[in-house]
Amino acid sequence: MLNARLISSLQKCFIDEKVTDKPELKELTAYKNEKFSFQLCYRAEGTPTKFAGFADISVATDLVPAESDGKKGKPAVTLRTVEQVVCLMPVIPQYSDADYLRKEPGLFPDVLIPARRGNKTPVCEEETRSVWIEFDPGKPGFKPGDHKITVSLTQGEAVMFEGSLDVHVVDAELPKQELINTQWFHCDSLASYYNVPVFSNRHWKIIENYVKTAVRNGMNMILTPVLTPPLDTYIGGERLTTQLVDIKVTDKGYEFGFEKLKRWVKMCKKCGIEYYEISHLFTQWGAGHAPKVMADVNGSQKRIFGWETDSCGKEYRAFLTAFIPALLAELKALGVDKNCRFHISDEPSADHLEIYKKAKSSVAKLLKGYPIMDALSSIDYYKDGIVEHPVPACDHIEPFYEAEVPDLWTYYCCGQHTDVPNRFISQPSYRNRIIGFLFYKYDIKGFLQWGYNFYNSQYSYYPINPYISVSCDYFSQAGDAFSVWPAQDGTPYESLRLSVFSDAVSDLRALRLCESIYGREQTVKFLEEDIDRPLKFADYPKCEEYILNTRKKIDKLVEEGLRRGK
Repeated sequence: MLNARLISSLQKCFIDEKVTDKPELKELTAYKNEKFSFQLCYRAEGTPTKFAGFADISVATDLVPAESDGKKGKPAVTLRTVEQVVCLMPVIPQYSDADYLRKEPGLFPDVLIPARRGNKTPVCEEETRSVWIEFDPGKPGFKPGDHKITVSLTQGEAVMFEGSLDVHVVDAELPKQELINTQWFHCDSLASYYNVPVFSNRHWKIIENYVKTAVRNGMNMILTPVLTPPLDTYIGGERLTTQLVDIKVTDKGYEFGFEKLKRWVKMCKKCGIEYYEISHLFTQWGAGHAPKVMADVNGSQKRIFGWETDSCGKEYRAFLTAFIPALLAELKALGVDKNCRFHISDEPSADHLEIYKKAKSSVAKLLKGYPIMDALSSIDYYKDGIVEHPVPACDHIEPFYEAEVPDLWTYYCCGQHTDVPNRFISQPSYRNRIIGFLFYKYDIKGFLQWGYNFYNSQYSYYPINPYISVSCDYFSQAGDAFSVWPAQDGTPYESLRLSVFSDAVSDLRALRLCESIYGREQTVKFLEEDIDRPLKFADYPKCEEYILNTRKKIDKLVEEGLRRGK
């Protein structure tokens, strides 16, 4: 027999699970301009070989775009199979809590692969699988009202499964995304994985493919490597050069070329990027040294600064004094300087405060009027006035929130493994998506995550194959270092985790719309009225029902409020 049912996007289907253990999805709501996803979960069992092979998936619906200029169309329906990946280190046992799906090595669902030959999915005995079904409204958006989606699974003439769910489209659009959202983009990983020269035409095309997918999933800021980013690099080592600015050493000082930066900004604008996160001006974990800087010296490319360079030394200061004004002038000419953010050093600790302060002071006047922000956890950096725009980890955010830091950001990485939200492969998806509600509760203005596509070992000793080493050769919990998987054709496969986080951003936008009708105080009450204590980053309902039911409630309140307003 074949057991199958439609389930929410917040479920993860392991191959040894029972379909009947998954709660069935009966209905959902969306806005006219909101993409949404759900899953078909199925398992053949008890009848050897009968169901082996492939089955056809078909989706029928009356959910169509609204009319535009007298024309009608069909919404874009994407069918992708949720494929399992081998995780040898899904968790670091001493750095975890009880809220993980599994902690032992094994197969975990994550990568979303286009359905075979357009609409086929594998069926294998005693193997639970799922199909990720996504509806994208495109323009002008979904037609408001009540609709039905029916999903069928067939082999030949035999109907193996048919199920349906109701979709209610609110007669409104989600407001423009206000959250500044960045996952660090690693150009070197793409050059290494696809074995292409850095900034060759092929590399540029691959970069653009990955940027498009990032934007599609709510990223609107991109790490821009004006210099090769000094991130996750062992002391004395270096990452593959991905420097966008050409530098030439002359008798009179430095000359700068910006052709690659111009191409970068033009490509990013075309893809929908709005903000530019300029790569760090000093090394990670303390700002003690200069990043790798390559320059033309007498006709040859040479590293002129790096680990051997004192961050506050005379030579590097002289370079920055020439480089930063030239860079700002170019960013102004490109029309993006007001949307740029600058970094000193990533994740400085309390022990690095003095050297960070010196490094910051060396460029503060040069960057006057431009936001300087860094990921850190010590509130002393903010209290002492050293960092005006701190980005605290979500497990250290409470002191910053209580201090009423304006325009507060947050981040998570491998260190945020206990109690707080994260996107590790071994965690339930509600732990990923709940962050949208928390963004709203804490009035978060920006979010940073360090790994959109990091395919290196720890400290970047060497590249890795993400399909073989999901934890980047035992660097971090699986799912920390990247949220997209490299396809053979130079495009990325989305992860289940990336799609779920995209839904969290949509939740935030829905709450902003609710706030425009009812006010912020009342909207927070809506969020918390069905739970027995306030929402916190380290304390939230650990179930998908709260998220789905609250989102449905918010959408209903929006619809009622808009109706009264008319």
